Amino acid sequence: MNRLFLMLRAGTWVLLAAVSGAAQAAPERAFERDSYAQIRASHAGRPLVVHLWGMTCGPCLVELPQWGALLRKRPQLPLVLIQVDASAPAARTQRLAAAGLARAENWSAASEFDEFLRASIDPLWPGDMPRTLLISPSGEVKTIRGAAKPAEVEQWLDGAGR
Repeated sequence: MNRLFLMLRAGTWVLLAAVSGAAQAAPERAFERDSYAQIRASHAGRPLVVHLWGMTCGPCLVELPQWGALLRKRPQLPLVLIQVDASAPAARTQRLAAAGLARAENWSAASEFDEFLRASIDPLWPGDMPRTLLISPSGEVKTIRGAAKPAEVEQWLDGAGR
C-alpha cells in the first residue's frame, strides 16, 4: 500500500512539473510581413534583442545554447527569436527547448522566408544568418552579422541599450 501511494505521489509530482514547464513555454507565433512591426511596437521604448536563426544554419544551431545560457543568466532579457527557414514545428520546439529557449518569445516563418519578409525587417538584408538586431529604446538598430558574442550583447544591454 505504501509503495502504491509513493508511486502515485511521484506520478503527481512528475505531472505537476510537466504542466508547470509547459506553462512557462512561450507560444510560437507565425512570422508574416507585418510581424516585425508588431514586435517593434510591442517592445517600444525598451531595449530589445532580435535574433534571426534557421534550422538549416549550422552556426545558428551552435549558437542557440549560448542564447539559452544568456537567458538563464538574465531572466528578464528582452529576447525575440525569429526562425526564418522551413522546418517541422516539433523539431523547432525540441531544438529551442534543448537550448534552454522554450520561454523566449519565438516567431517562425509562416511561409518560405522570401525577399518580402526580409525587407520587412531590413530592406538591405541579403538573408545571411545568424543575424542579431540590438534595438535601443529610441529605436536605433545595431546589427551583428554572424554569431553574436554574449559579452557584446551584455555590454550593449548594460550601456548602449539603455
